[in-house]
Parts: sequence; C-alpha cells; structure tokens
Amino acid sequence: MMAAMESTVEKIKVWFRFVPREGWFPQDTEGLWATGLDADTAVIENVPFLQDGVAEGDVVRFRTDADGLHWAVGRVSSAGNCTVRVVPVPSGPLGRSPQAVHQRLAVFHLGGEVMSADFPMVAFTVPADADFAGIKALLSQGQDEGWWHYEVGCATDEWWNA
Repeated sequence: MMAAMESTVEKIKVWFRFVPREGWFPQDTEGLWATGLDADTAVIENVPFLQDGVAEGDVVRFRTDADGLHWAVGRVSSAGNCTVRVVPVPSGPLGRSPQAVHQRLAVFHLGGEVMSADFPMVAFTVPADADFAGIKALLSQGQDEGWWHYEVGCATDEWWNA
C-alpha cells in the first residue's frame, strides 16, 4: 500500500511595484499569492486588486531581495485569464453590496474577491473559456444603469475582440 505523497509546492508572496494612480489607493505595491515553479518563476494564485497586466494563473518571473521578498520583474506567460474589477455605486440599485455584484455576475461562474468592507470592490478572474462577450455586455449595462463602475486590469486579445 502506497502512502499519500505530501505536496511540496511552496506558496510564496510575489510583490509588484507600480505608480499609484491619482484619486485611487496610495499603495505602490501589491503582494499576490503564487506557487513557486523554480528559483525565479511562479504561478499567480489570486486575483490582483491593484496591479494591472497580470491575472490569476499567469507565470511571472521574480527576483528575491536581501530581505527575502520576491519582487516581480515581468510576466513569462499568460494563462489566458482576465482581471476585471467592479465597484458598486453606493447610491445605485446595488448599494455598497459586493454580494449584489456577485449575484448579477453569477450566471458566468466567476471567482472573485472583495477588497474590504470599507471599499467593496470585487476583483474577478475571468477564465480564458468564459463568455467574454456576455460578460462585457453585462458590465457595460451595469455601468450604464448606475449599478457599478468597472475596469479591466488585464485582458487578452480574445477579450478585446469578443
């Protein structure tokens, strides 16, 4: 009888540096969980709230500094997933409810994370095989009808062409 093998996959935090956007959050770094592949590459394992140009499932290259922090230096490959961030309009029909945002987008089975109770932005990973045209249409409708504001933090040609 064979014993179950323990997973030796190491979860690490990969840090990204960026220029803070005016009128946005003052942070200039974001740490994302990742699974280390080798000494300087890892697969991103959660959706970015602030960092643009990377999505869950992407492989990034990093350098480890003297303090042991892993700093992203570039994306090696895309998983084909996209990152979309949705902020409900407090005075709109959804109020400040991230749950209502999730419910409106539930038909697409998207995984998302809520930033905080103080700022109920929902960051979604849109899988490579999702209904991009349908999601884009609903995002636009929601913005036009005052449900939310949204932005695309990372997208593929397939997203833009849908």
